[in-house]
Amino acid sequence: MQTRKKYLFLTFLASWLLLFFFGGDQLRQFAVFSGRKAETRRTWPRWTDRFLLRSFADPEELQSDGDPSVPSPRERRAARLSVYKGSRCRMETCFDFSRCEKTGFKVFTYPRAREQPLSESYSKILTSIERSRYYTPDPAEACLFVLSIDTLDRDHLSGQYVRNVDEKIRGFPLWNGGRNHLIFNLYSGTWPNYTEDLGFDIGQAILAKASFDTESFRPGFDISIPLFPKDHPQRGGEKGWLHQDAVPPSKKYLLVFKGKRYLTGIGSGTRNALHHIHNGQDIISLTTCKHGKDWHKHKDRRCDKDNVDYEKFDYQELLHNSTFCIVPRGRRLGSFRFLEALQAACIPVLLSDGWELPFAEVIDWGKAAVVGNEKLLLQIPSAVRCLHPERVLAFQQQTQLLWDAYFSSVDKIVHTTLEIIKDRLLPHRSRSRFLWNALPGGLLALPDFSTHPGDFPFYYLQRGSSPSEKFTALIRVVSPVGSPSQPVLRLIQTVAGSQYCAQILVLWSCEKPPPPGGKWPQTPVPLTIIQGWGKLSHRFFPFAAIRTDAVLSLDEHSSLSSSEVDFAFVVWRSFPERIVGFLPRSHFWDPEQRRWGYTAQWTNELSIVLPTAAFYHRYYHSLFTEYVPAGLRELAGSLAACEDILMNVLVAAVTKLPPIKVTQRRQHKEPVPQQVKGTAGSAGGQRLSQQHDCLNQLVDWFGYMPLVPSQLRLDPVLFKDQVSVLRKKYPRLEK
Repeated sequence: MQTRKKYLFLTFLASWLLLFFFGGDQLRQFAVFSGRKAETRRTWPRWTDRFLLRSFADPEELQSDGDPSVPSPRERRAARLSVYKGSRCRMETCFDFSRCEKTGFKVFTYPRAREQPLSESYSKILTSIERSRYYTPDPAEACLFVLSIDTLDRDHLSGQYVRNVDEKIRGFPLWNGGRNHLIFNLYSGTWPNYTEDLGFDIGQAILAKASFDTESFRPGFDISIPLFPKDHPQRGGEKGWLHQDAVPPSKKYLLVFKGKRYLTGIGSGTRNALHHIHNGQDIISLTTCKHGKDWHKHKDRRCDKDNVDYEKFDYQELLHNSTFCIVPRGRRLGSFRFLEALQAACIPVLLSDGWELPFAEVIDWGKAAVVGNEKLLLQIPSAVRCLHPERVLAFQQQTQLLWDAYFSSVDKIVHTTLEIIKDRLLPHRSRSRFLWNALPGGLLALPDFSTHPGDFPFYYLQRGSSPSEKFTALIRVVSPVGSPSQPVLRLIQTVAGSQYCAQILVLWSCEKPPPPGGKWPQTPVPLTIIQGWGKLSHRFFPFAAIRTDAVLSLDEHSSLSSSEVDFAFVVWRSFPERIVGFLPRSHFWDPEQRRWGYTAQWTNELSIVLPTAAFYHRYYHSLFTEYVPAGLRELAGSLAACEDILMNVLVAAVTKLPPIKVTQRRQHKEPVPQQVKGTAGSAGGQRLSQQHDCLNQLVDWFGYMPLVPSQLRLDPVLFKDQVSVLRKKYPRLEK
């Protein structure tokens, strides 16, 4: 009997232990286990316990914040892998560097198929490449390839969606799995999820994409570009809105937003919450529900009031009169208002978590934008109020630099993309972030010239340094040298007498060979003869013999004194980024002809100083030769004095400043080429007509008129004053 009781007790105890061990979570719900001690021992429910969370939501719904249109992480990962099969691509693994070693960085665009229409934006992109210095029509020379298939809009609901891209690119013999290819894209995915799906496999191609997600972005390989509208200008572009009289930076509104409010779907959460920061005074946040065909179906109780308030303010007026502009995500991470805010000098406040900002590889956005968090929206007003006015002004100035340097036209967006790729090929000769984020911008600071800021003419003031104290005289000679009394020989002696002259280079562009060394005058500085090629623009070639920062460019017919040369050089050292010279010219707008005109008449304004007697920095030789496309240089060589105009236009486009005219002893006349002497009337008119044509063709290429007029002339102190000449530093200028 005792044994039977013992077995029953052990069986009951084992059953109880098994029940408690495997079903303890359920037993804790009964009242018998609801005592105070049980409550203190109870652990927090696990989020994956569906029985305890039955009244809340499924785990997948929790991941998507209750919005079924938002893709889950698993869906996003699957969509990303379907496009980025080369997700581990880097330049070292998916790019053939050997293609770029022979001919340098050249870009080939596939021939355009007649049966395949292109969008306006993609046509601009291809045109930007084909008219640039990177382009080559020969695929054998190419380092990089760009498809002629329009891949900008990959929303299959769009009318510009190109189908069967996979089949088309596989038929290209140069495709090679996408290696050394660059693909541009502005819109990916479609309603309702707007994933990264492009609808085709990009393989090992570099992707230049707008609204890039940091999860799918391949650092050091892909490039994030801005979303731009189809009417974005091909070249040139509008100027920024910040002017010199716009300081101090206080404006009517502190923070503004005006745009669509998505009632459902991805991107609706951020925009639906913007009304919380609206105060109707210095913070204006306006949204409208009126977009889409079925917005009435999803209309909420705020829509009517929001729609009325939305019409009370003009969007352009808000941009002009606000210090900060909210740039929230739309259906995709990027939006058009990002570029609109940059142009308006309205500091962007970004609310787009996970967005890889445009050109973030080289641009320091921390100096031009406020990067917020979508979940911390209510902290934005207090955060922007804390910024000191000096820092606000610095932010605004940086927005204008970035807009003008990289975003104001399709040309600049495309060229920035290509230059970033080019810098990756030779990292030891790439631009520093300083060059990318300081005036005049990375596109105009050529690494082939130097990667050190001190070698460029733009950064002396920032670095607290000065250009070299000597100059190199470069004299172009086209006439044979005979008698010792020839003007060019006297000019050499005059220039050599300057206390600042380091060396004289004679660019021999005459058909006859140069005279022997004994025929040249004896000078206290080295005299070197360089054989030219006959082209006028050859004098702007970056000769290795030029070792000083300053170049004094002279024509053989120039007539100057040592005092004039000395004073002009002293002036140039104070303005090393400009052209400083003696022969002024100007441009004007002809309303009757509706074109630009060029004049050599003496007026109260000047915008051109001829390089036939002028100082400038030697860097402009490299910029003229390497930055300007060969076709434009050939144009300049075919028209009279066009290379002089091109150099002035180029320097003005870089500096946004006019040249400087200095005083001279006598009025200099522009030399007349030998081939037109004796026919002064007809030849002079033809020459002037060619100068008009040159100026207008240059304006067409740049997309705007870069020349800046000026009414400034610099004279020595006490110039023409009624004092003794013994007290004047440059008395010979008045003789």
